Amino acid sequence: MHLVGTQVIPEQGGRAGFTVEFVGEGGEIVSVSLRNDAAANINRLNAVEKAQEVMRELADTDCSAVEESQDTPQMRRSARGAKDTDEMETQLDEGLQDTFPASDPVSVTVSTIPTDRAKKQ
Repeated sequence: MHLVGTQVIPEQGGRAGFTVEFVGEGGEIVSVSLRNDAAANINRLNAVEKAQEVMRELADTDCSAVEESQDTPQMRRSARGAKDTDEMETQLDEGLQDTFPASDPVSVTVSTIPTDRAKKQ
């Protein structure tokens, strides 16, 4: 993979962490999700470096033991598929917080010009 760019995407404005996407010239995208700890040690400036560390650890890991231990693939159903309304509400709240202030409702303003003229009948 020949790297042509990186993208750092904040999760909940960076409070929950960051997703770093490495983009290759052939259209490949490798994403690394980094969760922030209580001390908020991950920020926009060091997220790429931390993601590279995670990728190095992954490259040095022997995956054959993991593959052999998984007889059946484990899948998680989405909150909508599981009809988990609490999780859907949580995801909606997080999405609204991520898009703030664009998620504020639109307000309508009307201006009028007062006149002193009496209407003729």
